[in-house]
Amino acid sequence: MVAARGWNADEFACLAALWQKESGWRYTARNPTSGAYGIPQSLPAEKMAAAGADWETNPYTQITWGVGYIAKRYGTPCAAWAHSGATNWY
Repeated sequence: MVAARGWNADEFACLAALWQKESGWRYTARNPTSGAYGIPQSLPAEKMAAAGADWETNPYTQITWGVGYIAKRYGTPCAAWAHSGATNWY
């Protein structure tokens, strides 16, 4: 997915670091305070349904949604990672 968007290995490293921080890459991760859910920590969690009805249980669906979200909102994973570093959220 990363390569298909034209993102290089550096961008993948930023994505990996971002989602490690957010969820530990656990598809069932839930933030007890905000309710953010899944690998990309979608808030509200139901937004991931745009990528598939199986968003609660399918890591691929969550990653698909999360990559699209990052592309639309930040342009690249490294931009999202930089924002997260500055604000502690993305």
